[in-house]
Amino acid sequence: MKQKQQSLLRKLPGVDHVLEAWDKKQPMDDVPRTLLVRSIRTTLDQLRTRILAGDETLDETTFDDDQLLQLISQAADKSMEFNLKRVINATGVVVHTNLGRSLLPESVAQHVAEISSRYSNLEFDLEKGARGSRYSCVEDILCEITGAEAAMVVNNNAGAVFLSLETMAKGKEVIVSRGELVEIGGSFRIPDVMARSGAKLVEVGTTNRTHLPDYENAIRDETALLLKVHTSNYSILGFTADVPLEDLVALGAKYHLPVMYDWGSGNFVDFSKYGLTAEPTAQETMATGIDLLTFSGDKMLGGPQAGIILGRKDVLEQIKKNPLTRALRIDKLTLAALEALLHLYRDESTAVAAIPTLRMLTLSLKIIDSKARRLRNRLKKIGDARLETVIMKASSRVGGGALPLQELPTKCVGVKIDGLSANAIERLTRESMPPVIGYIEEDLFVMDARTIQDEEIAVIASTFKSILMGG
Repeated sequence: MKQKQQSLLRKLPGVDHVLEAWDKKQPMDDVPRTLLVRSIRTTLDQLRTRILAGDETLDETTFDDDQLLQLISQAADKSMEFNLKRVINATGVVVHTNLGRSLLPESVAQHVAEISSRYSNLEFDLEKGARGSRYSCVEDILCEITGAEAAMVVNNNAGAVFLSLETMAKGKEVIVSRGELVEIGGSFRIPDVMARSGAKLVEVGTTNRTHLPDYENAIRDETALLLKVHTSNYSILGFTADVPLEDLVALGAKYHLPVMYDWGSGNFVDFSKYGLTAEPTAQETMATGIDLLTFSGDKMLGGPQAGIILGRKDVLEQIKKNPLTRALRIDKLTLAALEALLHLYRDESTAVAAIPTLRMLTLSLKIIDSKARRLRNRLKKIGDARLETVIMKASSRVGGGALPLQELPTKCVGVKIDGLSANAIERLTRESMPPVIGYIEEDLFVMDARTIQDEEIAVIASTFKSILMGG
């Protein structure tokens, strides 16, 4: 070991010495003692590692009390931060799974705050003065909007699919097209979920083509359910064929078999009116006569994470009585958010204007361009010659596995800083408070204006000003 390393290792103080120095020079009542001790140990361990690694930036002044206390204070502050924090989504992916998917409208967030800080009638029937069902606060409005006979909600769509299969087909066969045996994020695979539910998978057709006779020929006495799965995050193009939902419902009626559709994303608005790819709405899907429909609350719907189950009343009653329902049940905060969101859907124009996910998906290119130019102008006003900005054309994405082939024309602001690589800019913006999450393209750090909220433009400008000042 080099002599300098040995000298620096001897300079490392003990935990007790640092604690004593802290109490004398930097007492902070808001830092719990246990957290402070952990921060000291962590800081000293990191310094020891750097010494052994031959870090040339270290010298004996690093271990002066003032320098050490500054490092420990920074470590303590970092430990006191929340792990789950707000970020600015500049990626252009509207329903970004890694960044929390859909944003709640302000009115919905306010309702959640009110319900969460007060007692509520979660499972109390105010008319009867007796115990009630937590599903009643959203069932009626879901049926009103979609035309379903009955509805219930669980914690997410995977739970909705699992619960429905376990109730309707445990120990029996479920027929599915081979081309619909999808895997989505987090290794959620339809065959695996089906196996866990106790249902027996029967594959029909081929990867790219499945016909109605494929389903009919597979029906046996052991068949309990016909299942259709929306492929969501991928599409097969070219020589393809699948069975329309209406035809599958008719086949189910012919053999007295229920038909279930795992819809995945789900939507209440016809997005083709706004220039997006046409997708049947929940209202149109329920009109086919389907027995069970499951979809997510936090994707195209623009609400909280939830698994929504719509269908025939007798089928929903069976599902509600399943003991597993309690394990997958929805909490009061999610119910509050979902009910407030559904109230907005009573008027489509109100929903499109008030629900951030719908608003971002339907923004005109003119509005996005205006937002990009406002951001660029705020960055130029910093007045630093090292900062270069450019308006770029690009494509946003819907995200969340929905409409995978849909390209949304957008405008972005590309940033270059003299003396910093694009990777360095990406890291610095990601480590800022709040973090700004963009992407790198053509040696530029790129921010898509579609997913940047109006009030975040000033925050982003402040972040870059801090970076340029070395903060």
